[in-house]
Amino acid sequence: METKMLRWTAGVTRMDRIRNDVIRQKFGVAPIADKMGDVRLRWYGHVLRGKEDSVRKIGLNFEVVGKRSRGRPKQR
Repeated sequence: METKMLRWTAGVTRMDRIRNDVIRQKFGVAPIADKMGDVRLRWYGHVLRGKEDSVRKIGLNFEVVGKRSRGRPKQR
């Protein structure tokens, strides 16, 4: 969706065969995947600085014991 809007703003179609990277550089926009990685890393640091007994910190260090059964889950 993001790239589609950038292409529309630039007046470029897929038929023009211009790479998405070139269009992003033209507008100075970073890819959403990179931005999401930055946000996740910032959130991880936020959780690490929190109290040891917080739900987020407990969930971060939680390990599930046992194994899941193989294949598709059974219908109820």
